[in-house]
Amino acid sequence: MTAVSERQQRAYIAGQAAEARVNVEIETEGMTLNIGPQHPATHGTLRIVAKLDGEQVISAEPVLGYMHRGYEKLVEVRTYPQVTTLINRIDWLGHFANEVPFILAAEALMGIEAPERAQYIRTIFFELARMSNIMLFLGDMGVQLGAITAVFFAFRDREHVLNIMESVTGGRFHPNFDRIGGLKDDLPAGWIDECRAVMEKVRGFCDEIETLLMGNEIFETRTRGIGVIPPEIALSHGLSGANARASGIDYDIRRDVPSAMAWNEVDWKVWTHPDGDSFARYWVRLQETREATHIVDQLLDKLPAGPIMAKVPRIIKVPEGEAWVSTENPLGEMGYYVVSKGDLGPFRVKIRTPSFNNISVVPWVMKGVYVPDIITILASLYFILGDIDR
Repeated sequence: MTAVSERQQRAYIAGQAAEARVNVEIETEGMTLNIGPQHPATHGTLRIVAKLDGEQVISAEPVLGYMHRGYEKLVEVRTYPQVTTLINRIDWLGHFANEVPFILAAEALMGIEAPERAQYIRTIFFELARMSNIMLFLGDMGVQLGAITAVFFAFRDREHVLNIMESVTGGRFHPNFDRIGGLKDDLPAGWIDECRAVMEKVRGFCDEIETLLMGNEIFETRTRGIGVIPPEIALSHGLSGANARASGIDYDIRRDVPSAMAWNEVDWKVWTHPDGDSFARYWVRLQETREATHIVDQLLDKLPAGPIMAKVPRIIKVPEGEAWVSTENPLGEMGYYVVSKGDLGPFRVKIRTPSFNNISVVPWVMKGVYVPDIITILASLYFILGDIDR
């Protein structure tokens, strides 16, 4: 056994003390990271305040309200026909789909139903709005993770969908095509064949994006097991749409709630995924885009002849009463609670937008993740700021 001198003992103690001092000096307090309100990952003017311990997120709080436009009050000072022009802009990528639940609520109060042909065309345009909206997500998710090519493909192929919508409605982003009792115009000659050709192109886009992104090892590593939302957490936060179905919740308003639309007239599938992570949310939206093309194809095959407008008064005055109607919009459940006092415009309108509820899970799902995963999770939840703030 080697004897240790007193001098060596003092040197050892001094060395330990010096190391302890260094450790104390490099300890730092938690850092606060502000993401937004101007940041590409927030899809608009949203601010996320993240408190960090090194690279790990301790807490993350969304700060809302930068784009609040007061839609609920604006529609109360418009007549019923004027309201569709406004609500087109709530989820500006969902455009036509925003109009449908409000029109259905007004029709329910008036006790009228659109003709069968109008119901079919409404459903076709609803699914076209879903495609144009989700195609952008499918490309944008790649950009958020560093793969820029996918978004160019998305912008290129979304044009086909917007073009056929424009050829009927005259509007690319704000069609304002729905009317109480039916639709503004019928389909032009040759449109059905053009639409079928576009459905082929959209399916080609889905195949291409699946190979490009989902077959990429980096994409899988960045999304698998990241931002897992169990079904009970999704339900408790009011998540809807693909975000809920990616957590294994088998619910779709198009299938599960009867409405004056034509989804029940065709054969289609509700897609779910058991994992609840960012990959699952992307996968479900990709399958739903493909499914939407099959829904449109079947509706075009079965499109009935007949009028596109029911008999409605020239000046629309909705009888006194209350109605709630929601639909399965591209971002999730969107609904309108309309109160009428028998006037030309609604007395009160409460709007339920999917993005507001979907963003509410952010504080829960961000806890404990690493900084780069913040971007992945925000992208996979897919929200539109106009749809959050209204």
